[in-house]
Amino acid sequence: MGWLDRLALGQARDSDAPAADVADRLAAAFAAADRADYAGALALWGPLAQQGVARAQSNVGACFAEGLGVDRDPALAAHWLTLAAQAGDRVGQRNLAALYFKGEGVAQDFGRAAEFYRAAAEQGDSPAQDMLSWMLLEGDCVAPDVAAARRWAEAAAANGIAAAMTRLGMIYHNALGVDRDPALAAAWWVKAAARGDADGQAMLGAAHVLGAGVARDGIAALAWLLRAKAAGSRLADPFLTPARNALASDGIAEAERRAAQALPEGVS
Repeated sequence: MGWLDRLALGQARDSDAPAADVADRLAAAFAAADRADYAGALALWGPLAQQGVARAQSNVGACFAEGLGVDRDPALAAHWLTLAAQAGDRVGQRNLAALYFKGEGVAQDFGRAAEFYRAAAEQGDSPAQDMLSWMLLEGDCVAPDVAAARRWAEAAAANGIAAAMTRLGMIYHNALGVDRDPALAAAWWVKAAARGDADGQAMLGAAHVLGAGVARDGIAALAWLLRAKAAGSRLADPFLTPARNALASDGIAEAERRAAQALPEGVS
């Protein structure tokens, strides 16, 4: 029976490989994955996953979840991600949380999703921090906790997650558990917009339309709103027509020129 067959049966055993050898094989597998050679990566991750290496189990689970190098199989994804999560692998915890959130390979369970997102977040996983923040702020899936949502958004934002920056802007704009602070809200949207977050761009554009926390600036407003719309943000829609109508033709042309430019690299 080959290693892929054993993976499909969900078999695993304790690791007996030296740590240095495991690290070398993991590095080679990540290099293969970076080349989009998922079959090659799985050839390295698979035996390690069988030996009980948690990060390899997490990556095998992710491959089954996404159909990378193997046929998509949510149930097998859940099996391998559960092993990784139980072993404390934060990426495995985050990916298992996503399965529980979507109900793929396991019964949908928002409470379990939040549990695993929290476990990963507490280990410093910034995407998990961002998702947990969203769940706690929305309050549709789990009991809302605005203060905790803000803390996790701050943690994710500190690690460069643009969506968390946009959320912090919303928290200060809407005075959710904090005093309303338009300038701080806009400052977060500036950071998110520069990193390409479409909703952050939309909110920054709206702030420039209204002069809320930033100077009223019709050209900057339309430029950010056009970027946001092109990137798929629905938040731009209510402001686009008023922003365009407030400008003469040369102002519109300048806004369109700015919107077409690449965002600056090396955002701090």
